[in-house]
Amino acid sequence: MRFWLTGLVSLAIAIGPVPGAFASAGVATSASKTAAAVANSLAVKGRAPKTGYSRSLFSDGWGSINGCDTRNFILNRDLKSVTWRSNAVCLVATGVLDDPYTGKRINFIRGVRTSLAVQIDHVVAVSDAWQKGAQQLTSSQRYSFYNDPLNLLAVDGPTNESKGDGDAATWLPPNKSFRCNYVARQVAVKAKYHLWVTSSEKAAIIGVLGACPSQKLPVG
Repeated sequence: MRFWLTGLVSLAIAIGPVPGAFASAGVATSASKTAAAVANSLAVKGRAPKTGYSRSLFSDGWGSINGCDTRNFILNRDLKSVTWRSNAVCLVATGVLDDPYTGKRINFIRGVRTSLAVQIDHVVAVSDAWQKGAQQLTSSQRYSFYNDPLNLLAVDGPTNESKGDGDAATWLPPNKSFRCNYVARQVAVKAKYHLWVTSSEKAAIIGVLGACPSQKLPVG
């Protein structure tokens, strides 16, 4: 356990691309731009058909980061006061989440009836990505998208379920103070993986960012 935690700290300091990550020269240069500027550079198209969609086309369950599954990596990153299962490696047992979507504090306890209180959200929903360019990605690029910490947040479970596969035009976090950060993260992910937005989605994103014109893209 000590070896794994040491490796995880090193990874958190300078996390490189998730295995199979989608290389894009435009991502590095856009990090210094405002989220609004990058949002305006995204292609605008209609939704492609959902035909053929399956989450397994992205990743067969969670992938691995530094030898541990992605879910537990994100729990460790986003929760405070984390404890670990004593009889298993890389399993977060308890922790405290200051939920970005609702603003409430959630005490996470691993268990059959309790684990779903905190879920890992794909900020850009997987099926939304499928209908906006991911069909053209390679399997390794889709794997990267699914397991990319840039696209993942630990959040309140019921709120995540209410989001479904919505984009910014149909769903925004109830916690209004987090909306600028939320849509900026969506923009960063869509720019990284060359996904497009619909006209209504772009309008919603630009509308949110109008309240925070200096908002930068999140990094890593």
